[in-house]
Amino acid sequence: MTDNLPPRFSLPEIGLLRLQGPDAEVFAQSQLANDVTLLAPGQWQWSCWLNAKGRVLAVLALLRIGEGDLLAILPDGGAAEFGQALQRFVFRRKVTLRVDDRQASGSFASASLASGNTAAIAADGSIELDWGSAGLPRVLRISRDPAAGDGSAPWRQADLRQGLPRLAADQRESWTAQQLGLDRLNGYSVRKGCYPGQEIVARTHFLGKAKRATVLLHGIDEGVAAGSAVLAAEASIGQIACVAAPYALAVLPLEREDLPLSVDGQAVSQLPLLDGLQR
Repeated sequence: MTDNLPPRFSLPEIGLLRLQGPDAEVFAQSQLANDVTLLAPGQWQWSCWLNAKGRVLAVLALLRIGEGDLLAILPDGGAAEFGQALQRFVFRRKVTLRVDDRQASGSFASASLASGNTAAIAADGSIELDWGSAGLPRVLRISRDPAAGDGSAPWRQADLRQGLPRLAADQRESWTAQQLGLDRLNGYSVRKGCYPGQEIVARTHFLGKAKRATVLLHGIDEGVAAGSAVLAAEASIGQIACVAAPYALAVLPLEREDLPLSVDGQAVSQLPLLDGLQR
């Protein structure tokens, strides 16, 4: 599917939200699940926003551009809605939330300037991020320079293969951070101070109560929807969390028999997740 793509292609699904002001870091630290204080200027991390029950509302990458200047990169879009939802918690903090009008584009190639969690930020404000790994190199660019062709479908497939969940609106508030495998991406902190859902995340981590985890499935038909049941020998054992046919991420029991799996009557197979996307 990538054969017909230009070297750099548009990613219109990705949303961008800028958090700026003297209290930008303090505000993000109070709302997002990862430890913002670990970020030096130019560094980024995976993170998520949870509800009070520890269910994932949004998965995102958070880049610290500079002092009092953060950029939330939302693979599933909805930057305006995300900003409006966060605005309810700003209170008297000195932080401004606004949708960034730059555009996201991607390339299936190794990063030339960025590396790991260190972004490359140019003088004109364009940004390069290393969004891949040795097994599946990718570069995400944010700039005002438009790219040709929509690469959303193969990009989404690559996200799932590397264990980055892509949540449709009806799957938000359905899964915990652990169930979605965000620990593989270093996508939350169990040691930093209070944030929405922190107690649930920490309790699950330290008491070892996680009973389900993310599994990569292959052989998913077009038309299979998130929320579809995964069957093992005709018995439902879990659900699809997100789809990018022929791939899907499913949340299945950690302990289960090695039985043939199927979704919507079609046999599917389990594949190993690609490592290297931790940041």
